[in-house]
Amino acid sequence: MDTKPAAAPTYFVIRWLFLRLLALAYLAAFLSLAVQVTGLVGSQGILPAHVLLDWVRPRTGLERYWIAPTIFWLGGGDLALTGGGIAGAVLAVALLAGLAPIPILILLWALYLSFSVVGQVFLGYQWDALLLETGLLAVFFAPGGLRPRAARESAPSPLAVWLLRWLLFRLVFSSGVVKLASGDQSWRALTALRYHYWTQPLPTWIGWYAAHLPGWAQSASVGMMFGVELVAPLLLFAPRRFRRMAFGPLVGLQALIAVTGNYAFFNLLAGALCLFALEDADLPPRWRERLAPPSEKADPPFWPRAVLYPVAAVVGLVSGGEMMAAFGVEPPAPVVALHRVVAPLSSINGYGLFAVMTTSRPEIVVEGSDDGQSWKAYEFRWKPGDLGRRPAFVAPHQPRLDWQMWFAALGTCEDNQWFVRFVGRLLQGSPPVLALLARNPFPDRPPRFVRAEMYDYAPTSLEVRRRDGTWWTRQPRGDYCPVLSADDFASGD
Repeated sequence: MDTKPAAAPTYFVIRWLFLRLLALAYLAAFLSLAVQVTGLVGSQGILPAHVLLDWVRPRTGLERYWIAPTIFWLGGGDLALTGGGIAGAVLAVALLAGLAPIPILILLWALYLSFSVVGQVFLGYQWDALLLETGLLAVFFAPGGLRPRAARESAPSPLAVWLLRWLLFRLVFSSGVVKLASGDQSWRALTALRYHYWTQPLPTWIGWYAAHLPGWAQSASVGMMFGVELVAPLLLFAPRRFRRMAFGPLVGLQALIAVTGNYAFFNLLAGALCLFALEDADLPPRWRERLAPPSEKADPPFWPRAVLYPVAAVVGLVSGGEMMAAFGVEPPAPVVALHRVVAPLSSINGYGLFAVMTTSRPEIVVEGSDDGQSWKAYEFRWKPGDLGRRPAFVAPHQPRLDWQMWFAALGTCEDNQWFVRFVGRLLQGSPPVLALLARNPFPDRPPRFVRAEMYDYAPTSLEVRRRDGTWWTRQPRGDYCPVLSADDFASGD
């Protein structure tokens, strides 16, 4: 009888794949920022970074470097912001090539954290937080050395594997829990997807067609989604054969989200995390032969336990507190205090998308005028506006102004002062802000007046779509913001 113990699981190939997918997510994130950051937070942008830093500087001492940890304390001008995006893309390519993984990952994380601080509302999305958390944990998972080779490289730390698997669990399971915990009736009645496909921020044309699926298909889809979000994550802590069963549903859910809506690099990053439902033995033997060293030649993990254990303790305590909060349980006071200490790093987070389903689609239409009587609309690049424009694929790029307009429409003008600043930039004719738009109806000089009107958008029927080519219909709801002129804005930033 063979009593040889089973070989310990290995993650060399998983690591190789994961780090390259993470590099692609970083590449998409930084390139996306590079082409829009000056319009968002540049010197002539909507919320200039230097204004934020100038406000923080006199109110804090050296602690400002922890309260607002950003490299842009050294300079937050347009050149630095654009250069930071380009530098991040170059670093991501280096990671993709397998160069100096640990130093590169540290630099990528620090640079993206720097952008998240000065990006303000424009970098406050869950995938921004997920990229920071994943990127930081990847530092402890990556191989050491300047150019690790498959013939001999440091073994992945089992503790780092568990931390990343725990992150995957929290991401998916919390998304299911918050939908039920919110009390939203559309989730409980399995009707939420009757609205989601066309009310989400930037639907794709596939999402538009999915909105026309019969009601029974929508309800069945919600049921299957809950099965993936609430059951599949539990298998991550089961023996290998059960854990492997979770991989397909988890990746499949991300693929369906990706083809029906534009969620930047989120699905790519979440898909990378789904690899932690597997181990090397679940992958083709040819991959293992090429990318994994013989077990006897593998070096020990790069990071010593004296580093990994404290990191795991902090991540476990703070993320555990986040999970408790998702279930409506107050975390212990010491955990809350610890969370407060590490919060500026934005690298241990709670997750949960669409806890409450929007059942209508309010849209803000921004218009300018020279005489206050005849109005011309500004056209955004990606969000619904022109009724005849087909919903498009834009991910992994994230047009952050278009995204933020969706959130603004759910609130009021008074609650979204960034929008008022946006209107001010239109009245000034700010080139970097106008570059964020698809069409400027005032190419020669800015208008004298700008107003924002609210409309309720809804998808047209399939019959109407075939007949006249329109994708949307809309009904007016009234003013979002009053008519504003340049006189309403003080000089300066």
